[in-house]
Amino acid sequence: MFAARTDWLLTPNRLSQQIEERRRQGLAVLDLTESNPTRCGFQAEEEILQAFDDPRSLVYEPDPRGLLRAREAVSGYYAARGIRVTPEQIFLTTSTSEAYSYAFRLLADPGDKVLIPQPSYPLFDFLAGLNDLEVVSYPFQYDSEWHIDPEITEKCLGSGAKAIVVVHPNNPTGSFVKSSELASLTACCQENQTALIADEVFADYAFEPSDRRVSSHAAVAEVLTLTLSGLSKISALPQMKLGWMVVNGPRKLLNAALGRLEVIADTYLSVSAPLAHALPKLLERSQIVQPKIMERLRSNLARVDEATRLCPNLSRLESEGGWYAILQVPTSISDDDWAVDLLSNEGVLVHPGHFYDFPGDGYLVISLLTGEEVLQEGMSRILAHITKSR
Repeated sequence: MFAARTDWLLTPNRLSQQIEERRRQGLAVLDLTESNPTRCGFQAEEEILQAFDDPRSLVYEPDPRGLLRAREAVSGYYAARGIRVTPEQIFLTTSTSEAYSYAFRLLADPGDKVLIPQPSYPLFDFLAGLNDLEVVSYPFQYDSEWHIDPEITEKCLGSGAKAIVVVHPNNPTGSFVKSSELASLTACCQENQTALIADEVFADYAFEPSDRRVSSHAAVAEVLTLTLSGLSKISALPQMKLGWMVVNGPRKLLNAALGRLEVIADTYLSVSAPLAHALPKLLERSQIVQPKIMERLRSNLARVDEATRLCPNLSRLESEGGWYAILQVPTSISDDDWAVDLLSNEGVLVHPGHFYDFPGDGYLVISLLTGEEVLQEGMSRILAHITKSR
C-alpha cells in the first residue's frame, strides 16, 4: 500500500546499533560528528526572540516569493559580497531541502536524471528519490586538493541529466568550485540544455581567501542557475528553518523559470510571516556568530593536524572550508569496521566514509564544530587506537 519511493531500508546499521547499546549501558560517547551549532556552544542569544516581536506578523499577506522586505535583506547579503541579485530573483523557502524540491519539480519529470557530486552529503539520494529522479554521480578527484574532472563531468552530462548539483564548498570535502571548473560546467550545461543547482550553505566558511574560487553562483547568468542557501549555516540558526533560492540565467530562460517557480511556491506558501519579518535581524546575527565559528573551526583543524603528525598511519585530507575534516586511515579493515571499533573500544563516534559515498575504504569524517575539549580527547583516543592496531 506504500509508494515505491519510500521503500527504504529501515533496519539500524551497525554503528547505530552500537550507539544504542552504549546508551543502554550508560556509557559515554565522545561525539566527533556533532554539527548542530545549538549543541556546540553557539546557542542563539535571547535578543533573537525580539526579532519576532513584530505586529506586522499578525497580518496575512501571502507572496509566492516571500515577503519583499525579507527578500531585500537576502539581496543585501549578496550585495555585501559584491554580487547584484534583485529581490525578484529570490524565493524564500522553509529550508534548503525544500528549495531542492522546488528546483527538481521545476526542472525534471519522474525518471529524469540529476548529477550529484561524489563524495557528498547523503541527503541527496533521499531528496532525488522523493521527487522520483534518478541520481547519477560525478566524482571528485584528489591529488593534494579536490577537483572536478571536466572530461568526466562532460561524459555524465551527455547522459541527458536535467540538472547538475554543485556544493560550494562541498560537504564533506570542503572543496570550493574553481573558476576554471565553472567554465567547463557552464559550457557543458549550455551544450546539453542542463541547469546548474548550486548549494552554498557553507560558502561563508572558507579557511583562507583564494582568487581561484567562484565568488558565488548567484552571479552566474550564462545558464539557468539556481543558488541555494539559508540561515541554518549563515547565522547558525538551523531551528529557524528559513532558506532561499536565487534564480539567474539568460533572460528568456530566467523569466520562464521565475514564472513557473512562482506557481510552485504559491502552491505551498510555506514560509511563515513571523519568520519572514524576522529575517533581516536574523541575518545580522551572522556578523556576530561567524567569527566565533571560524575561530572554532581553525582551532580544531590545528588539533587534528597536531594529532596526525604523531602517527604515520593517520592523515588529514586538505580542505578549503566548511565544517568537516576527512581523516585518512589504513585500509586493512573497512571504514565501517573502523567506526564501529572506535566506538566500541574507545567510545569515540565518527562517520565512516561510505556514509558520504566515498568510492573506497580508508576515510573517516568528523565535525570541526565539535567542542574543542571533546575533539582534543577524541583525536587522542583515535591516535592511540590506530597506533595499537598497526
